[in-house]
Amino acid sequence: MSMTRVFKGSFTQQEPIPEEGMAAALDVMRHGRLHRYNVAPGEESETALLEREFAEYIGAKYALAVASGGHAMATALRAVGVRHGDAVLTNAFSLAPVPGSIAGVGAIPVFVGVAENLAIDLEDLASKASGAKYLMLSHMRGHQADMDRLMEICNRAGIIVIEDCAHTMGALWNGRFSGRFGLVGCYSTQTYKHLNSGEGGFLVTDCEDVVARAIMLSGSYMLYERHGKVPPKEAFDKIMYTTPNVSGRMDNLRAAILRPQLKILDRQCDSWNDRYRAVEKGLRNTPGLTVVERPPEERYVGSSIQFLLLDWPDDAILEVVERCIGRGVELKWFGNARPAGFTSRYDDWRYVKSPKMPKTDRLLKAILDMRLPLTFSIEDCDLIASIIRGEVGAVYRACVSKT
Repeated sequence: MSMTRVFKGSFTQQEPIPEEGMAAALDVMRHGRLHRYNVAPGEESETALLEREFAEYIGAKYALAVASGGHAMATALRAVGVRHGDAVLTNAFSLAPVPGSIAGVGAIPVFVGVAENLAIDLEDLASKASGAKYLMLSHMRGHQADMDRLMEICNRAGIIVIEDCAHTMGALWNGRFSGRFGLVGCYSTQTYKHLNSGEGGFLVTDCEDVVARAIMLSGSYMLYERHGKVPPKEAFDKIMYTTPNVSGRMDNLRAAILRPQLKILDRQCDSWNDRYRAVEKGLRNTPGLTVVERPPEERYVGSSIQFLLLDWPDDAILEVVERCIGRGVELKWFGNARPAGFTSRYDDWRYVKSPKMPKTDRLLKAILDMRLPLTFSIEDCDLIASIIRGEVGAVYRACVSKT
């Protein structure tokens, strides 16, 4: 294959909303009842129906649809009892809304390192578990830790786990859906996630007290009976006058375009994984490049792919990024001195005081990240992999020749 071929696709172009979703959205706009609690006699809102369907899909008793994944996390933190000044463990390799949700409720993020599989470092978690009460676990870029071992660590220490599943909707660990290990699972339906409503999110739980508080927090105005699945009235009686309204509801328009997407989510996950495996295969055995191995217990969703240039000098990694961009392939580097796009990391969030983490820093500096939208064909993925392989190889050979 020619080393001068250029990829001409877009890394930010998503698939269109299914026709069924567009028709449902038009119906909502025609009748004008966009607010989730504005229903006609005998009508169940699109949002309530979506909550019911998502809970059934994920295997949870309750699901709450909200305005964003970030709002889902902040609501979950409040609903499980996090208070101002509480310490909350969370991943050092994550995206800004995760520590932002912790800081936003007045709590203090305490960072846990990243392992070479890009999941949370379980040894570091175990060392920080003593005395901790909460873990906001981010399955960053779809990489799951050994969830059985993680829950053993947390259960032994009495830590309440909230899962950020923005990148793992539809993923499983040992046959169990991501988001179903902790007390609460949080999901995003932002445009680049696995369901697309522009912005939006869910939280799921089996705990009636948690979901009652979450519904009140989301701004139910005592209209909690209009949700898809609700706990008994007694669960609300205990908390309705002491739970603040922090409005963040999902509306019927977004729910209408999400419901048809949920029906095909498993098929979409398989399509992402076909693309992921095509790129992964093309990158294997590239000198100087480390492929992130996926454990057999994990059914991942490959909507993005990461690889490592371990212990490369900064200027060499930047050269790889620039050369790939010159051929149409957009790579994000988590080692840059300043955040670019979605690449901020724990030492960029200056509202948090955190000691340096040398092992984690070595890995963060090595991570290159790339989206894999479903608008790419398998042939596109083969070309993208060949471009990355060629440019990494060229820079690596130049580095080796200098030494």
